[in-house]
Amino acid sequence: MDIRTRNAVTVAGRPGGQPMVFAHGFGCDQAMWRLVTPAFEPDYQLVLFDYVGAGGSDLGAWRPERYATLDGYADDVLEICAELDLEDVVFVGHSVSSMIGVLAAAREPSRFAGLVMVCPSPCYLDDDGYTGGFTRPDIDELLDSLDSNYLGWSAAMAPVIMGNPDRPHLGAELTNSFCRTDPRIAREFAHVTFLSDNRDDLAKVQVPSLVLQSRHDAIAPVPVGEYVHEQLPDSELVVLEVNGHCPHLSDPDLTTAAIGAFLAGRGTR
Repeated sequence: MDIRTRNAVTVAGRPGGQPMVFAHGFGCDQAMWRLVTPAFEPDYQLVLFDYVGAGGSDLGAWRPERYATLDGYADDVLEICAELDLEDVVFVGHSVSSMIGVLAAAREPSRFAGLVMVCPSPCYLDDDGYTGGFTRPDIDELLDSLDSNYLGWSAAMAPVIMGNPDRPHLGAELTNSFCRTDPRIAREFAHVTFLSDNRDDLAKVQVPSLVLQSRHDAIAPVPVGEYVHEQLPDSELVVLEVNGHCPHLSDPDLTTAAIGAFLAGRGTR
């Protein structure tokens, strides 16, 4: 299969520059990075893509056995990197893509120079000594609602996820993005996302990492970001004084500045 077509891969920025791979979150596509990537175009080679089921990806490439866990999505990331012969990669992942990046970097650490995790969560379920933000009944209700009426769920949940009710156009954009995602695949991806537990995988990461946390996030509250930071062997935690789960859309300047400071401090090109 043509990997570039499968994942609608696009390449921009400086040819020969250090690669930055941007990976979108659930219900989104690569267009969600459009307010952040211009700052890095002069110095980095930018690689964007859509997971199968999102954006311009090849829906026919979706296989339930491959994408039954986040490992299948990590396989896609590694295959894209291999196809483009990418080394020294800075992987920037939003939400669930943060954990997909963790899995990819743990599997092929020599390929990565760093991870940037925007509003990550390794486990959404509360557990003994761990605050994930949701109880099991919460997750069951969320998934039941999504399964029974995906478009209705999208219209109700997207504004909650986005936050910033004073800027309703942001919630509307996320709603529209959810609605463009293939509903069947989105339902399966949601189950994989919200029922995954990648806490044990954090310690396997060998590259420097940045954890970007929103101060007010309905999906991944501050204790989750703090936990991720504590469990990663080499990480920085930056809490952005912003609302919502998508700061790269709601507050792109702050998000860009935090990523840029991390890259400068870690001596990347």
